Amino acid sequence: MTYYPPVSPYAAGFGGKCPRCGQGKLYDGFLKLGPRCEICGLDYAKADSGDGPAVFVIFIVGFLAVAVAFIARFVWYAPIGVALGLSIGLAIVLILGLLRPLKATMIALQYANRAEEGRLDE
Repeated sequence: MTYYPPVSPYAAGFGGKCPRCGQGKLYDGFLKLGPRCEICGLDYAKADSGDGPAVFVIFIVGFLAVAVAFIARFVWYAPIGVALGLSIGLAIVLILGLLRPLKATMIALQYANRAEEGRLDE
């Protein structure tokens, strides 16, 4: 059995790297996981981040987009179209920038904490 030194789940997640070795790439597309790590061979078939990262992104981006719209409209007195344009543009950029690292971090945290599907003991 090969020993792998501990990898920070946050470093692996925000870098999009394998949660076990911290070196191999996690993704095979923008949000599609690869089949396995090309360095250590960790199988990504059981990795499932669910809807958690999307919910975090919705809360973070929603708060910031509304704040920017209000500031643009009521502090800078920008026309409504400009305020909406800034807000929507910011939302698109933040969604595309945050979804991938948050999904990878969720997967790395699941690996680090040995998360499993819930079972009822009878």
